[in-house]
Amino acid sequence: MKIKVLDTTLRDGEQTPGVSLTSMEKLRIASKLDEIGLNYIEAGSPITSEGERKSIKEITSQGFNAEILGFSRPLTNDIDFCLDCGVDAVNLVVPTSDLHIFDKLKITKEELIEMSNSAVDYCKDHGLTVELSAEDASRSNLDFLKKVFLNAIDYGADRVCVCDTVGILTPDTSFNLFSSLRDIGAPLSCHCHNDFGLAVANTLAALKGGAVEFHSTVNGIGERAGNTSFEECVLSIERLLSDFSTDIKINEIYNISKLVARLTGVYIQPNKAIVGENAFAHESGIHSDGIIKNSATYEPMTPEIVGRTRRFIIGKHMGTHGLNSRLKELGFSVDDVQLQQICDNVKTLADKGKTVTDVDLQAIADNVLEINYLDRIKLIDITVVSGNRVMPTASVKLDIDGEEILNAGVGIGPVDAAINAINSLEIFQDIDFIEYHVDAITGGTDALIDVIIKVQKGDRIISARGTEPDIIDASVKAYISGVNRLLRE
Repeated sequence: MKIKVLDTTLRDGEQTPGVSLTSMEKLRIASKLDEIGLNYIEAGSPITSEGERKSIKEITSQGFNAEILGFSRPLTNDIDFCLDCGVDAVNLVVPTSDLHIFDKLKITKEELIEMSNSAVDYCKDHGLTVELSAEDASRSNLDFLKKVFLNAIDYGADRVCVCDTVGILTPDTSFNLFSSLRDIGAPLSCHCHNDFGLAVANTLAALKGGAVEFHSTVNGIGERAGNTSFEECVLSIERLLSDFSTDIKINEIYNISKLVARLTGVYIQPNKAIVGENAFAHESGIHSDGIIKNSATYEPMTPEIVGRTRRFIIGKHMGTHGLNSRLKELGFSVDDVQLQQICDNVKTLADKGKTVTDVDLQAIADNVLEINYLDRIKLIDITVVSGNRVMPTASVKLDIDGEEILNAGVGIGPVDAAINAINSLEIFQDIDFIEYHVDAITGGTDALIDVIIKVQKGDRIISARGTEPDIIDASVKAYISGVNRLLRE
């Protein structure tokens, strides 16, 4: 069975505390969602503000394949704003629990049904597709919930949705609830929240119970503990539920995840399923050995399926197989004795509580192999001018293959200016600066700064480190160190 997916990242996801997307950011996310095969995109709540309406109009003007919805209460004013934005459909949200009807709206159940019916009727009279979502449905009287749905369908609702607004369902109760509604007379969808960490499990149970559509957000962002995680649910359907499928291009899942994380500022926990940095990372020697021989030993799917690559982590738990694989990636060829020596040195370092980076591994390997590299690029001098009324400007003098070169650059900050001054030189043109991390090793304003970066050339990625009292010096030295290693054949 083909399952439809409604994305509410731009509405429910934006309700994440601290998140506020610009019109351009919303359009970028919506464009990517449409590209990867979302059936429905909830673009926002038009009643919210003039800026929200502008964002929704930008999205509806694109001619996307996905159906574009606006969020609406069962009020004429809300619906009129949806119409003004040119949406295809409305997600018409009607509270159905006693708690919401009596304590929040302070009306009777009869008045609630009349309000719902009138809103559906108004939407249909104006040519809108209607998905009627029962807010707090998981705490509603089942007979009353059915009554609301059946009335809405009689008035023309195209789809109905059960909302587990405070995430109190379990997989068992979710399956039973949706099973009791599967013959309601319209396509049934589910909208789950993650307050108890069960949103994905409850969504999968709802699909087994009869739902043919689910709501989710990219990376599971949303109010409180968030919503059903889009990537986790789609991959679970793809790999675990053989009777179901979606239209999603799963090889693009990591890309949309990173885009949303970057634009919202809600970054992904390392151990998050599917898209977390550790999801396809291996340190344990037993695991690394198994992965190298057959990836299925310790991975339920290959990372390439979602647009990712596998990583072997250097640490005290690793074994020689994973270490040798990483050494080869760094350009080292070692025999068994040298490999064991390197492995012992890495574990000694890790036992001291130190995170072992590629820089450390490079130094250890160089020592064991007695290699002394001649760096092509050396830093001679760097000068930076910065202030609250001055555009940060940097000049750098480098020795490149024995020739002194002076260059300058500007940036949004002194580190950015220094890196830009270096990057404009020809030897750096095919180098990508992909990650930057700073730690203060000691306390106080005179703290020793530890800068760890990642740089890429082609398909090679290298980590490098710079440790100095000055963050600019540390950053530049780390960058030059990383580039020198990338330039070695």
